[in-house]
Amino acid sequence: MNLRQGNKTGLSGNYQATIVACFLGYIVQAICNNFVPLLFVFMENIYGISLGKITFLTTFNFGLQLVIDAVSAGFIDRIGYRASMILAHALSAAGLILLAVLPNVMDPFTGVFICVLIYAVGGGLLEVLVSPIVEACPTDNKETAMSLLHSFYCWGHVGVVLITTLFFHFIGIRHWQVLSVLWAIVPLANLFLFAKVPINTLIEEGETGLKLAELAKFRLFWVLMLMMVCAGASEQAVSQWASAYAEEGLHVSKTIGDLAGPMFFAVMMGSSRAIFGKFGERMNLERFMTFSAVLCFASYLVIVFVPSPVIGLIGCGIAGFSVGIFWPGTFSMASAGIKGGGTLMFAMFALGGDIGCSLGPTVVGTVASMTGDNLKMGILAAIVFPVLMFAGIRWRRQALSRN
Repeated sequence: MNLRQGNKTGLSGNYQATIVACFLGYIVQAICNNFVPLLFVFMENIYGISLGKITFLTTFNFGLQLVIDAVSAGFIDRIGYRASMILAHALSAAGLILLAVLPNVMDPFTGVFICVLIYAVGGGLLEVLVSPIVEACPTDNKETAMSLLHSFYCWGHVGVVLITTLFFHFIGIRHWQVLSVLWAIVPLANLFLFAKVPINTLIEEGETGLKLAELAKFRLFWVLMLMMVCAGASEQAVSQWASAYAEEGLHVSKTIGDLAGPMFFAVMMGSSRAIFGKFGERMNLERFMTFSAVLCFASYLVIVFVPSPVIGLIGCGIAGFSVGIFWPGTFSMASAGIKGGGTLMFAMFALGGDIGCSLGPTVVGTVASMTGDNLKMGILAAIVFPVLMFAGIRWRRQALSRN
């Protein structure tokens, strides 16, 4: 893709700062997505917010991010990447700070809802912005940079759960407002970093990226959209149910279940992305993704058919490792295969990934409910997603030859 500014043969110290700022951007998104859910039980008990309303908050958060994915590309291109990034971090910080105030000065649910609305817009903008900014940096190997970038969402997820759990244990959950303000320091600090770092764009000045109608003419675009849906679905089908699986299988408390399930999954997923980010120059991305799809398929079978809960939990970890490359790898394939896609292309693929993130847990939960709350049967149904990912990787090669 065409780049504006900067040396295209290496990564200068200035652009290293840009990469670091993008890494922190994904940590900010992890804070916005994962901090408030850790407060849900407390809010139900203290504020009397019903479980139905709490569930709606999660659905609304990700639903609004889906909307941002779909509509933000034109807005971002008009005001520029820098202004959009500053706005995204300002909204993320504002939502977290107001969370410590609004539930105590108005109807608690309304207060929390307003805060979720604010930081969900910020999180949605971050999801659309971070990957194209890294893609536009003058790096030698964009596949490894993209994989390493996406690992930081995993590390952010792990850090939010671990630090918040330790804070609640040693300081007390009644002081959660303090922690909410402390978490807001991260987006505020990164806001000032993005105000200074150099930022390239994917499209040269005076040129325009492909429009949606033009993107839709590429058979490769639709294959990659399918892969993005499968990436999100394969990831969340196990991740969202890992805590319940650990609690049910190992007969442990919810706190231990959260640590043993979702955190283990996130650590393994982040490790996969970090490994490819470190050694990806020696690996073939297509082969690594094909191997990962097969490994994902096998991990689902282990979770479903191996009777040992401990082995099943290890299967959850293997699933986390296997899905790690799906999302950043598909982004890299799109950048290499569709020239001139620009911000809109990344926004559409983020939309596809988020649709998958909703679809995966929905399939698992629906099938589990239909089979007498049998979680394993739900996960077995979700095996269709790694199968389609495997097929998509093969179809991509055919689409490339036709475009």
